[in-house]
Formats: sequence, C-alpha cells, structure tokens
Amino acid sequence: MENTIRVVIAGIHGKMGREAALAFSKDARFQVVGGLARRAGQAEGDWPVFTDKHELITETSPDVWLDLTDASSVVENVDFAITHGIRPVVGATGYTEQDVARWHAACLEREIGGIAAPNFAIGALLMMRFAREAARFMSAVEIIELHHDGKKDAPSGTAKRTAEQVASEVGHQVPIHSVRLPGLVAHQEVLFGGQGEVLTIRHDSLSRQSFMPGILTACAQVGSIRGLVYGLENILW
Repeated sequence: MENTIRVVIAGIHGKMGREAALAFSKDARFQVVGGLARRAGQAEGDWPVFTDKHELITETSPDVWLDLTDASSVVENVDFAITHGIRPVVGATGYTEQDVARWHAACLEREIGGIAAPNFAIGALLMMRFAREAARFMSAVEIIELHHDGKKDAPSGTAKRTAEQVASEVGHQVPIHSVRLPGLVAHQEVLFGGQGEVLTIRHDSLSRQSFMPGILTACAQVGSIRGLVYGLENILW
C-alpha cells in the first residue's frame, strides 16, 4: 500500500512485541516488515525474524524501529537505528537522561524524529498529569508502582517519570515503592496526604492492549517530528 509505514519490532518474540505486531496487523497505516529477536525464525505472522541488526535493516528497509526489548539491549539498538537513519520509537526502559540527550542530538543531526516513552497507556499519561496538578495543593506524596514478577527494572520508568513531574511542583524528592508479584500487569498509585484526608490517583493496565493505541500513535507521528521527544504526552497535548 502506498505510504504505508514500514515497521520493524525489536523484541518481537516478547509479550509486548507479539501484542504490537497484532495491533499493527489490524491497522492499514502500517506494515510489519521484520523483527529482531535472540533466536531467528518466523514470528506469529508473515514477517521474518532476524538475530542480526544489519541483516534486519538490509532485508526490510524500515521507516520505524519499535524497540520493546530490555535494559541490556535498548541503548545499543536505538544507537544503531538512529545511525542508520531509522526513526526509533522506544518502549523499553533502562536508558538514562544522558542517552535521551544523545539520541536527541543524533536525531537532529540525521534530520529524523524519535519518541521515547516510559508509558504508552493514555490513562497512565493522564494519571501523571493529574498527579502533577494535585501536587500544587498537596506536598506530602509517595508513589507505589506494582508490576508483574518478570519486570527486571525497579522502580519503573513510569514511576520515575511521575516522581520527576511531581517533584517539580513540591520541591522535594518523591519516595517510590516497588512491588513485583505474579498476577500483576502494570499498576501505579500516587498517594497524597493532607490534614484529615488522603487523595489516591491510580492507574491500572489490565492487559498489554492498553499500550497499543499509544504505540500506534507514536509510530504514526514520529515521521513528522525532528529530534527525540521524551514522553508521549508531548505529542498528545
């Protein structure tokens, strides 16, 4: 299809990668042309899966590199994508502020755009926005983030991003408490304490489908920006 956005998914064999591939397959704006994984073969679709990044981009000529890997791979992957002029959309965590600044400069030099988002769920973005608003009036605040027991990093990228935004209002560091248990997906509470009252702002991702609208939006819009945008909210409002 003319003007179809060609996407490769790094981490295509993971739970998020599979969910993203399914979401792309239902959206006529996109074509998944390949995936990157630790083992080669065929994914659950018509696209090939590679273990070598150079072979992946040579064979597929992607427009967008969606990275859903982990902290051990994401920095190298995004560096590689930008170097080869492929627009990165970063859903993995484990990178630093210095990485974001370097990616932004590299994207500007290559005259491409990129998006890195601690969370792609629209409700999670609203949770952070409401928490920042509440922090103007209630300065006693702590964050509890709860995730499945397979999540390796703690605290989560969403919790750290929330803490940064709330701290900019309250003027002090915000404590974060991390929980890792089977049965959970992705959940976060921001608790504000006041005189005789408690305000709780909570978001729950009950399945990985909650991240897909944000991922599709990012992949659709990354071609129209220059430099790396940190936080999906910055292209939504």
